[in-house]
Amino acid sequence: MTCLLHGLEGGPNAVNGIWTQFGGNLSFVSLAMSLWALFSIQFQRRSFRQEKIAFGIIAGGASIGSILLSIEFHPGIYIDLRFSPLALAGMFGGPIAAAIAASLAIAFRFAVAGTAMVDGIITIAFATGIGVAGHYWTRKRSPGFTDVILLGLALGATLVAAMALLPTLVTAHLLAGAGFPLTALNCLATVLGGIVLLKTQQWELERSILVTAFSQSPDYLYVKDRNSRFITVNENMTRLFRFRTIAEMTGLSDFNLMSQPVAEELYHLEQQVMETGTPLIDSNERIGGRFLLASKVPLRDKQGRIIGLAGVTRDVTERTALERELRESKNLLSHAMANMSDGIAMYDSKGFLLFCNDQYRDAFPLSGDARVVGAHISEILRRVVETGERPAIAEGDPEEWIKTASATLHSNKDEEVQLHNGDWRSIRTRIAGDGTAMAVVSDITATKQAEIALRLSAEQLKNLAETDGLTGIVNRRAFDEAFARETAGSARKNTPFSLLMVDIDRFKAYNDTYGHPAGDQCLRVVSKCLRQSVSRPADIVARYGGEEFAVFLPDTSARGAMIVAEQFARRLAQENINHSGSEFGRVTASIGISCATGATLRTSPNRLLAEADAALYEAKTQGRNRILAHSRENGHAMKETG
Repeated sequence: MTCLLHGLEGGPNAVNGIWTQFGGNLSFVSLAMSLWALFSIQFQRRSFRQEKIAFGIIAGGASIGSILLSIEFHPGIYIDLRFSPLALAGMFGGPIAAAIAASLAIAFRFAVAGTAMVDGIITIAFATGIGVAGHYWTRKRSPGFTDVILLGLALGATLVAAMALLPTLVTAHLLAGAGFPLTALNCLATVLGGIVLLKTQQWELERSILVTAFSQSPDYLYVKDRNSRFITVNENMTRLFRFRTIAEMTGLSDFNLMSQPVAEELYHLEQQVMETGTPLIDSNERIGGRFLLASKVPLRDKQGRIIGLAGVTRDVTERTALERELRESKNLLSHAMANMSDGIAMYDSKGFLLFCNDQYRDAFPLSGDARVVGAHISEILRRVVETGERPAIAEGDPEEWIKTASATLHSNKDEEVQLHNGDWRSIRTRIAGDGTAMAVVSDITATKQAEIALRLSAEQLKNLAETDGLTGIVNRRAFDEAFARETAGSARKNTPFSLLMVDIDRFKAYNDTYGHPAGDQCLRVVSKCLRQSVSRPADIVARYGGEEFAVFLPDTSARGAMIVAEQFARRLAQENINHSGSEFGRVTASIGISCATGATLRTSPNRLLAEADAALYEAKTQGRNRILAHSRENGHAMKETG
């Protein structure tokens, strides 16, 4: 974001009110970036090129809108914030988005004309070029907050240079009259727009991870919105309903997949789950002649609001058929009492136990001996207290609890209680017309564990976000966090810390010759060789980007790092992967090593990365398939091996 002049003259009074007047212009540009964040996920379903074209159009439109909202600096001279969308389009959208956005802005600026038209078009080109340069600077990784800050500063510097060098702007004395507020506002606007786009990238990554995790499950998994429409499903769901892709099911509801009565029943059940916030566990469903067991859990946002539901469905067709045969072969009542999985007990109106099956006694192992016909409920509860079968009771007055629980026996209620061994029981009590109380006890331990597993799913997804999906090793994000942590630890202990940067030689030629699937397999083999070359839990192997890997070795000297590098080179050579595009005839790697300790790790740990990268570059320059080490343990020494 920067400013444009439409006239020739300026004066010191032009800065009056700029800070306030720029609010609308800044808000418009920020709104445009926010709208892209809102709709960008929709473009993910289209091709890469279509997504970049759409981003370029949005950025170009934001630039044109900024021109239309320009501020009058002096009669005939106007300033605006058109360059921020162009720079952001270059960094986050690449050359395609940048070219489209810049073309739209230049065409509109040419149509507006004016004395400062040439200077304005030049500045548009430079602002877009800065963004494209930022894109290539971060092409091996995703842009970060620091990159956005640098982009804003670079754009601010370009603005200052334009005001100081371009003839029309110099004549207008814009630098002296409004240089500081314009530069500051442009830097701020760039950072704000960049933050929006960074957050958008994070959302897109999290969504991609969630869809991938779902697709690997053997059960039928799906997520629905508040209107019971599918947001995402796994591959088993697409096969169940005979769709070819997940995208074909996205946005559909049960009304598109099954008969109206069945769809309405499922819809009302799901809406009840989302309205009450109560999970639906092991609900029976029948779809296309298959019997399914479904559990549905409401999903909440950070404010606790329900935004949809997640479902897990298992196919129990075979089990259902067996149960039907069993019901048909035996008397229903005797089977329910003697062989059902739940425990059943009946108490009379005074609280004495009239009947219970073995399952009821087995459900309470410590107090089961007291649950005999003729026992009073108060005697059974006292036995529960004495044995400590329900630990939560010890927190209050046991006698008061016995009295209260006995008095509330004859009331319709559902309870969930935890036993001493961590198991959970569901107790459902219903009152008959004659005053007797029927209690049904179920083991819900597995259900409770499933609920806990669902709560932990967010953390599990976070762990997935830290692993490279292709090689299974640590990804760049997790490497950066571990690098900062471990270098700080080595600095405190004053122990050496070594770093290896590994790059596969001629990897682009390998991909071009053998295809990307073979290239992916090659990356997996290289990562395996690296993992086998380190032996300590503290040693971390990461995919640094593309065909580049990094290994950090805490408490390891330069010599120890050289040993690890040589072990890796030998293992890779033993794999003997053919590579006709390499001068060595097989896949090889170049390795750069750096090592530091003490003061270097405390003051500039990133210097390790720079030195290892420089050593790697030198190794490739000297002919590849070699190891080059920069060591700071004893002055500055270099060691190389082929």
